[in-house]
Amino acid sequence: MDIPRQTVRKRRWIYAVLAIVAVAGTAIALSALEPASPTVERAAVWMDTVSRGDMIRQVRGPGTLVPEQIRYISAQTAGRVERVLAQPGTTVEPGTVLLELSNPDVHLQMMEAQRQLSAAESELANLRATLENQRLNQEGSVSTVNSQYREAKRQYDANVELAAKGLISRLEMRRVQDQAEELAARLEIEKKRLDFISQSMKAQLSAQQSQVQRLRGLVDFQQRYLESLHVRAGTSGVLRELPLQEGQWVNPGSNLAVVVQPGRLKAELRIPETQAKDLVVGLRASIDTRNGIIPGRVMRIDPAVQNGTVTVDVALEGQLPRGARPDLSVDGTIEIERLKNVLYVGRPAYGQPESTVGLFRMGPDGESASRVNVRLGRSSVNTIEIVSGLREGDVVILSDMSQWDSADRVRLK
Repeated sequence: MDIPRQTVRKRRWIYAVLAIVAVAGTAIALSALEPASPTVERAAVWMDTVSRGDMIRQVRGPGTLVPEQIRYISAQTAGRVERVLAQPGTTVEPGTVLLELSNPDVHLQMMEAQRQLSAAESELANLRATLENQRLNQEGSVSTVNSQYREAKRQYDANVELAAKGLISRLEMRRVQDQAEELAARLEIEKKRLDFISQSMKAQLSAQQSQVQRLRGLVDFQQRYLESLHVRAGTSGVLRELPLQEGQWVNPGSNLAVVVQPGRLKAELRIPETQAKDLVVGLRASIDTRNGIIPGRVMRIDPAVQNGTVTVDVALEGQLPRGARPDLSVDGTIEIERLKNVLYVGRPAYGQPESTVGLFRMGPDGESASRVNVRLGRSSVNTIEIVSGLREGDVVILSDMSQWDSADRVRLK
């Protein structure tokens, strides 16, 4: 009876060993198998084909249309708004009166300036009359002395003839000669005095005339102040802003109104700072007004960054479409350069220019995609240059695949 029992035990041990070997073999076989690839909905991803050719580098940004010429009208003097004669949207000319202000002090200052000018002009007239009278008196003195001198000269000439005939004494001859010489000297002095009066007259009149001119300039200045109470547009255009109401008080320098020229507009684009590094003045641009596209050129680039964007001014070169007006929202595209004969593909949802990213490339079966490292180059709005890692004709997934970062292969269904 012992032999059958030992046979049964041996069989049990053999079965146990075989079971253990089978389990170990299965585990080894399962560990050798690759994990199943995750499945991705084909309709949920965006794919593009790598192409070779010319790639246009562009940057894009939103913006608004703004007038090229904006005239801010400010108050030259303080005053109270008496009447508002125009409303925003009104077409105005340089002489159009927008507001009427009042300020009694300005009128008083004008009257005082006019009084001072009138007094100075009266003083000038009196001074001119006085000096002219002095000059005429001196001319009369010169004429009198000249007449006396010529009479003495004739007496002297006659005495010379008489002295030659011995009909006059030498003493009388000397007296007449001294008298003639004295009158000659007096005539010379009177002439110098006349010249001095003439020169002094010019200097005094010039000083008084300068005073009159200064006061006349002050009157003109006060007159402009007085006229500034009638606030005018100063240029042709459309009144865009006039925020004042009747009865308000304004101080000098306060902004009263804004006049723009609606027919001369430019675009102010806000380009992301990461895309603005290659921008230069003169680049071609196109502005989409949603009612037409206008060509243009970059005319100014703001050196400062505000809220992560750089302001770029674009001069519009084409005909403005209907409905184009200041503050209209637009989209602008600026062409940076044209790359000749390069590999390019649509911009992926992740990855920056001049960097290396992992993209899923479609396999020959069209049902699976494997991750490959791709070196990116220069970028545009919708495309990016491929430096290495892909070939022409390769199809890659450009959508965000970050949820499958742990997988090197995916299946599409």
